[in-house]
Amino acid sequence: MFIDGIAILEAMRIADARHEFPGAPGYLNTAAIGLPPQRAVDALQTAIAEWQGGKAHAPAYDDDIAAARRLYAQLAGVPVGWVAIGSQVSALVALAVTAIPSGSRVLCPDDEFSSVIFPLLVRSDLEVTFVPLEALPDAIRPEVDVVAFSLVQSADGRVADLAAIETAADDHGALTIVDVTQGVGWLPFDATRFDVVIAGTYKWLLSPRGTAFMTVRPEIQTRMQPLYAGWYAGEDPWDSIYGPPLRLATNARRFDLSPGWLNWVALVPALELLLEVGVATIRRHNVGLANSLRDRLGHRPGNSAIVSLELEPDFDNARLEGLHTAYRAGRLRAGFHLYNTEEDVERLAAALSS
Repeated sequence: MFIDGIAILEAMRIADARHEFPGAPGYLNTAAIGLPPQRAVDALQTAIAEWQGGKAHAPAYDDDIAAARRLYAQLAGVPVGWVAIGSQVSALVALAVTAIPSGSRVLCPDDEFSSVIFPLLVRSDLEVTFVPLEALPDAIRPEVDVVAFSLVQSADGRVADLAAIETAADDHGALTIVDVTQGVGWLPFDATRFDVVIAGTYKWLLSPRGTAFMTVRPEIQTRMQPLYAGWYAGEDPWDSIYGPPLRLATNARRFDLSPGWLNWVALVPALELLLEVGVATIRRHNVGLANSLRDRLGHRPGNSAIVSLELEPDFDNARLEGLHTAYRAGRLRAGFHLYNTEEDVERLAAALSS
């Protein structure tokens, strides 16, 4: 009998990682809030105790932030000099939008998440057009200047055709702004293929809300305005905290937002865990469970860790007791991650089909 050694190794990695989530059974709402691994909780509790005991030292947090930046650069496949830090997706999208000249024509998917499109729509000097996600690559034509979209749609988990979008955008010279919040951590991608890539970390990266990343190609960095430039955007933050002249970092750090220190302490061990397991391994695990649910419910297999289901109007939500899911765009949304098992699939399938 043939033994798939790689599959066995991946299963062991998933099993080892699952021990870090003791309170996870029945939790299927990672697309809203991810659960922290024990190592992240331990790091945060230690930092809180140091803060409470008067032992916190502000410059010491720089090591955590630098480590998080390096780890995310590894995850996204970019040089560390491309990575800026922030707190929320919308603030980083707003920075990216400063690279768009007045009068530009912007293309977005229908029903795109508001943090991606609101920073565009508040610009009255931009022409923003919406098309179905599946039609996005064909809609990128010479008259389109910018394409802004999510790698994975928040409402229903549909995955954008990155290769087709990249090819069309390159062919027509369109600027690309990509929100990867619902994909980073379980779906491998190469951020070097796009101009600006933004990620919130509190979902699939299993980290505290209030941390986010943005990768920016060097040629785009010179077009963006550092609207929120503060002390942490300096070339040497602790030597440029008072007085002129303006002396910002020469790479993407010039777009840094001042960090909420404790959040970054917890982020580092969460990123380390994801890299230890491997994003490709996590994808196979997550999508495998999602497809197991689809199969049990008579649906075709998909390519997403998120399953979106239309329920009967008279569906009794009490049947979902003990299962943590969400409703988005009028449909039930379930997401599968490291801490989920076939038992979660069985419980949800039974609740939906009984």
